[in-house]
Amino acid sequence: MDWTQQFDSYCERTDLSFWAEPVNAATNAAFLIAALVMALRLRGQRLPLAWALVAILAAIGVGSFLFHTLATAWAAMADVLPIVLFILVYLFAANRDYWRWPLWASLLATALFIPYAAITTPLFDQLPFLRISAFYWPVPVLILIYSVALRPRLPETARGLAVGAAILVASLTFRSLDEGLCDAVPLGTHFMWHVLNAIMLGWMIEVYRRHMARPSNPLFPPPRA
Repeated sequence: MDWTQQFDSYCERTDLSFWAEPVNAATNAAFLIAALVMALRLRGQRLPLAWALVAILAAIGVGSFLFHTLATAWAAMADVLPIVLFILVYLFAANRDYWRWPLWASLLATALFIPYAAITTPLFDQLPFLRISAFYWPVPVLILIYSVALRPRLPETARGLAVGAAILVASLTFRSLDEGLCDAVPLGTHFMWHVLNAIMLGWMIEVYRRHMARPSNPLFPPPRA
């Protein structure tokens, strides 16, 4: 594979120059802003996984900026890999701290995301409107599954997850609309994927922060030291 190969994948890009996508590039600042906001909200709190998610959130902004400026194959990987890492780290946090599963079960359930994505992505790929974001659509579905399953025990956390899933669906809708609207909307709609996705990822960290800061729940006693 030629890692320096360039791509023209979005309405806003009309050539392969560095600043051919100024709005798509600039709106990646939303990820950095969301990371900063959550870093401020986490001050003084010893939540290693939450801090890791904040760092990954910032990395998503950097990777996406590289892709929307350089538009190369390696930059595309820098765009996608932090998103995948965020999903996996959050899943592990949810398995360990929402469900209170032991380490081995939390890791196993997290690893199961890979076959889950491998099975569900081709299904979304069969649907014309959803095809362009086929890899991402299984994520809000999984969040909703967790939300429904957790509702009897952790209603506030479950509601927070449902809100996150709803924001992600809106975000993915804008991502999926981009190429089909190039003639009517030359700027495209991909930049709204950045803005809403940054809000959604920051919100998901906030849901986790609130869960960890809640008063002790008898159904979920604090983990043993």
